[in-house]
Amino acid sequence: MQRATGRFLAHVCGPGSPDGARTVTVRVPAGEVELAVEVRGEGLPVLFVHGFPFDRTLWRHQLATLSRARRIAFDLRGVGGSGVPPGGDGYSLSRYADDLVAVLDAVGVGEAVLCGLSMGGYVIFELLRRHPARVKAMILADTKPQADSAEAKRGREELTQVAEREGPDAVIERLLPRLLAPATQATQPEVAGQVREMGRRWSLPGLVGALRVLRDRPDSTETLRGVRVPTLVLVGSDDEIAPPDTARAMAQLIPGAECHVVPAAGHLAPLEQPEATNRWLDAFLRALA
Repeated sequence: MQRATGRFLAHVCGPGSPDGARTVTVRVPAGEVELAVEVRGEGLPVLFVHGFPFDRTLWRHQLATLSRARRIAFDLRGVGGSGVPPGGDGYSLSRYADDLVAVLDAVGVGEAVLCGLSMGGYVIFELLRRHPARVKAMILADTKPQADSAEAKRGREELTQVAEREGPDAVIERLLPRLLAPATQATQPEVAGQVREMGRRWSLPGLVGALRVLRDRPDSTETLRGVRVPTLVLVGSDDEIAPPDTARAMAQLIPGAECHVVPAAGHLAPLEQPEATNRWLDAFLRALA
């Protein structure tokens, strides 16, 4: 069936699973791209925003088990089931943030709990600047407010060249050793396989566009100082990219924010240690309900 939601058109496909899962396609305001969105269950709406270079299946364990919430997850533009903007451009933090609004509008949600990992956190920071009224609460996982250093910017440029020369698989292999905790690499080889699968779902324009967005993103420290919504910060104990000390300092910027370290997890705590992650998420969502 189709339903019009303001300026957006959502196509709801199929009966869904027993818990109410269904797939929605959302056309963003500019009409340049469609976004693949998954919706499960009923209750407090939570919008999950994946990082780079992953897709919405990063949240597979949260979508399957957080039954008290209406779980909404989507693929960023240029990724997975979502479309690629014409011309190879169309990637910026502002466009990513406006896509979040398009998703919320299309599924009939005014404000939601925003849950983002890594780059997903950066997109939420931009949403705070552009559309703060849409944020009921935040869950920030394995992310940080700082902009890229000069060294990190050079690293993004090198990865961009690798992507253009060798494709997405080569980028994933470069990143993989830093993404997962040693315990994950030793005892959960299937997680590395899942990361590779997610990376292969990125289009080359999406990959290159995201790398440039990451390189050019602003510092969000002052943005977070102004936050006045309930906030949960989660970080893997072995996260090399956004380490625990960085996460604790970020939480201190936000009045009342809580911060928890997920043991034996690297940069992908929700995928590496889903049970521990979900306990913190469930407790946070219960307190909001």
